[in-house]
Amino acid sequence: MNVIAASETKRLASVFSRGWNAAPEVASAVSETVIAVREKGDAALVEFARRYDDPSFDVSKLRVPLPMYDSARALVPHETAAALELARDRIARFHERQRQVDLSYAEEDGTRYALQRRPLDSVAVYAPGSTTCSPVAVLMGAVPAKIAGVNRTIVLTPPRRNGHVHPAVIFACAICGVDELYAVGGAHAIAAAAFGTESIAPVDKIVGSGGVWVTEAKRQVFGRCGIDTLAGPAEVLVVADDAANSEYVAGELLAQAEQIATSRLAVVSESRPLLDAVAQLLDTLGLETLERGDAIAAAIERGCVLIHAASREEVFDVVDRFAPAYLCLQVRDAPAYLPRIRRAGTIFVGDLTPLAAGEYVAGTNHVVPTSGTARWASSLGLEDFMRTINVVENTAERMMNDALAIATLAELEGLPQHAQTARMRYGG
Repeated sequence: MNVIAASETKRLASVFSRGWNAAPEVASAVSETVIAVREKGDAALVEFARRYDDPSFDVSKLRVPLPMYDSARALVPHETAAALELARDRIARFHERQRQVDLSYAEEDGTRYALQRRPLDSVAVYAPGSTTCSPVAVLMGAVPAKIAGVNRTIVLTPPRRNGHVHPAVIFACAICGVDELYAVGGAHAIAAAAFGTESIAPVDKIVGSGGVWVTEAKRQVFGRCGIDTLAGPAEVLVVADDAANSEYVAGELLAQAEQIATSRLAVVSESRPLLDAVAQLLDTLGLETLERGDAIAAAIERGCVLIHAASREEVFDVVDRFAPAYLCLQVRDAPAYLPRIRRAGTIFVGDLTPLAAGEYVAGTNHVVPTSGTARWASSLGLEDFMRTINVVENTAERMMNDALAIATLAELEGLPQHAQTARMRYGG
């Protein structure tokens, strides 16, 4: 594997690609799927489920009954249940700290202002599951939704080939207080949540990460309902210095390469020996011998880049332009780096904080922006499940003092009736 200088901007152009841009054929196919669900409802969901998941799927399998806690716990091994409950508790503690009390204040003339937060009425949490189960994805969406006070939280996840949902996903729903679980995935699940079908009532907002089709579907239904962000497969940048452990650095790349859809993996360092050591590990490890080795090797070959920075400033420039969903900060003086990092979904600091900790039990939310959108988007937070209402109550003194300014600006915009509403209160 070659090392590229940070100054070679042309060679790094694809690494710094901006934003979400689904292939035209994907966008077109998703559009057709959304239209089919909007027009045919449950019948379209059954048709797509038979095509992609379970050939014998029927509408009776769509709504999945949620058992009580004891029955749900019996569905999974003890170790799985304990790990999921640990993750739930950590996620809850992290998001509880994001609570904000309603802000209200009065100015000197008595005019009163307030910011009041109200939970959304309904939210759909998407949990990927086409190739494996994702119970933690349920926790990442449902736990903050419940903390925020969302009335109706539903989970959408693809059925397995037998038409049923994985028991660990059912258990995750049970320990989060999920209200409804549906065995439906892909773009058709997103369309169902946005427009509703005979079986699935529409929601206010859809959250959660997924593959290309799911992410594009979220983009297309935005406006009909809200979405958290264009959240997709995690893309990782490791910042390492000469004190970093090359095996740990390479390990983060291999771990993310397991996610087949991941397209951007990179390391940036001022230390050329560190980069050479990582390159040697990747070249000599024998990736094909690993579990899912072919997929990992393909991901490393397609999307992994080692970048040599000539200075600390070049390191920060690479971080800024990459805008990673996940940033692994394996440096000896992390406190000096953190204030300079402006664009990242989640930062994992130090050798003892692997990215996998954040994926599962750290408590931070692993629903993160995709494909460089951390330039403007954030990881999932409690605010994604609430609406903020602005409140203002003028005093007579404030209205009298502001009336002419309001009228002037309204007339400037060609809105005389706006101006009149101010003038009729002038001096009143």
